[in-house]
Amino acid sequence: MQLDVLDLRNFYYRTKLGRVAQRAIRDTVVRMWPDAKGQTLVGFGFAAPLMRPYLADARRVIALMPAQQGVMPWPAGMENVSVLCEETQWPLATGIADKLILMHGLETSEHPSSVLEEAARVLGPGGRAIFVVPSRSGLWARRDGTPFGFGRPYSMGQLETQLQRHAFTVDRSVSALYAPPSNHPFWLRLSDMMERNGRKWSPVKAGGVLMVEVSKQVRAPTKGGLGEVVRRPLRVLEGMGQGAPEPALRGSTLRES
Repeated sequence: MQLDVLDLRNFYYRTKLGRVAQRAIRDTVVRMWPDAKGQTLVGFGFAAPLMRPYLADARRVIALMPAQQGVMPWPAGMENVSVLCEETQWPLATGIADKLILMHGLETSEHPSSVLEEAARVLGPGGRAIFVVPSRSGLWARRDGTPFGFGRPYSMGQLETQLQRHAFTVDRSVSALYAPPSNHPFWLRLSDMMERNGRKWSPVKAGGVLMVEVSKQVRAPTKGGLGEVVRRPLRVLEGMGQGAPEPALRGSTLRES
């Protein structure tokens, strides 16, 4: 089931719980990637809330939003960088991205393998990507009132296996959203403390979302030419030491005088 861009905008920008979720996930991304100076950063799904810290220094920032979800102008008060696209055909050149973030783009897709193929295509050699998905064992995937309650939640093993099948190398895996998905003021006040303790005591488990950082595998090119090695080179002058060979006759028969 695809989420609607208006519901996503309202959750992340107009609710206290959404701002808690945005801050927890964005801060984790920034710890993994302190900067993107001079690089091209691409987001897919609804990754815009995570990319604002990079607007000042990145060479280019592009927020791709799938057609099934819809698009909104972003960032507010600045030149728009958001683009509406088909989830299986991104309007980007191959290898253009240095960094790529996917949030609400994989678990809700009807064609997750095609999404991963496009992610691998636009990511340049040595590029890195972060995939953010709901945790199957987390509380947030069980709450329909948040965007993480829609689509297919993952276990860490399921997500890592799917990424490796599409030529990604898993570099590290963490969790975020350790606070419960509750609008109660008590839990909202404790959210920052729960995030700090969660990262310290349970960096991979117990969080509401899974975050996996990967790099792109680059296969060595196939060598052309002969497939076999000549073990014994031709010896053109072999035998010259035993006397020069007699010249061959020009004609096949001798004429009688």
